[in-house]
Amino acid sequence: MSGHSKFANIKHKKEKNDAAKGKIFTIIGREIAVAVKEGGPDPANNFKLAQVIAKAKANNMPNDTIDRGIKKAAGDANAVNYEHVTYEGYGPNGIAIIVDALTDNKNRTAANVRSAFTKGNGSIGTQGCVSFMFDKKGQIIIDKEECDMNADDLMMMALDAGAEDFSEEEDSFEVITDPDDFDAVYKVLEENKIAMASAEVTMIPQNYVELTDENAIKSLNRTLDLLDEDDDVQAVYHNWDE
Repeated sequence: MSGHSKFANIKHKKEKNDAAKGKIFTIIGREIAVAVKEGGPDPANNFKLAQVIAKAKANNMPNDTIDRGIKKAAGDANAVNYEHVTYEGYGPNGIAIIVDALTDNKNRTAANVRSAFTKGNGSIGTQGCVSFMFDKKGQIIIDKEECDMNADDLMMMALDAGAEDFSEEEDSFEVITDPDDFDAVYKVLEENKIAMASAEVTMIPQNYVELTDENAIKSLNRTLDLLDEDDDVQAVYHNWDE
């Protein structure tokens, strides 16, 4: 996995999203509401909620905002019912794209996602058509400039906590876990005051694809921008080597 600046990609995505919509807190708030409804308000007994809280903290969501979201979700019987939906498809030159959404109207979301693919000269595929090209993993990115610990000590801490893999990039460290071990590894790093630029369970491409054609790059960016702007879309995964 070396050679891909995970931190630069994550920073780029966050800056682009924040500039376009400022919607990251809205996305996480919706995920908190769904997690609480499905498993209760106690992260110690709700693994999914613990994962969302880790993601919230990595995105600098204030603790009181997180707590308010949990309390609101736990006490609001009339809250909107969101459903998880996943779409898979292809961008230009066969770039694999997975779209995760939370929606209260699947017809609206499906139409918007299909339109985003079409406008970028891509196409929606069947369930499972590209997900086999990705691995579901816990991924924690640590900005080197924010970390005082040396690489060997950080690696041993992460591996001892249950991480599967540790790699050093030009500007960051990447910790990979099994999804079931993500919470335990995250907690150890948090307890040791390791600042995390990103922490979430995600879909990691097994291989990356380069695009050299300017029209293909423009088309793919069109699709990704439209998906970013859609309030129902929670996450977009692709295997384009940006």
